[in-house]
Amino acid sequence: MAGDRLFVAVALDEETRGAVEAHLAGALTGKPLPGRAVVPRNWHFTLRFLGDTAAEDARRLREELRATELGPAFEIGFARLGAFPRAARAGVLWVGVGAGTDPLRALAARVDEAAARAGFVRDPKPFAPHLTIARVQPPRDVRDVIAAVPALDVTMRVSEAVLYRSTLGGGPPRYEVVERFPLG
Repeated sequence: MAGDRLFVAVALDEETRGAVEAHLAGALTGKPLPGRAVVPRNWHFTLRFLGDTAAEDARRLREELRATELGPAFEIGFARLGAFPRAARAGVLWVGVGAGTDPLRALAARVDEAAARAGFVRDPKPFAPHLTIARVQPPRDVRDVIAAVPALDVTMRVSEAVLYRSTLGGGPPRYEVVERFPLG
């Protein structure tokens, strides 16, 4: 039997979400994002995706995250748009992080260490801090969109990591907070 689909993330607060949304809308002057836009209420920085997780594994993960010193709260600054794997053939359009990249990477590493202690396989991919705003299928050239959006002058305080349950199907994914883990 499959468990809950889980991930650990940094959520955007309402003020930051509104500022990013307004910046994108102003820069794109009413044009939609390419592909399937991620609904702003779902915007987050994924620190560690865990996938389908049995109840006992989730319990161990929560215990490890509670016991882990996640580090002090810090500020991040949003940067320019980018794309994976590359702008000329994008599958994902994202907003990058400028200031605060190192503490965000350190937080992701601590979360990954806690997950490993709870029995999860370490994430083999290096952490690349980004805020996914659209999924582009089939992939396409988004260089014009990236060029149209100037760097954001938006900052946000990161004061917690959040364990989420994700439910797919019937529209955009639905995210439910399982537990919050304060920094500092």
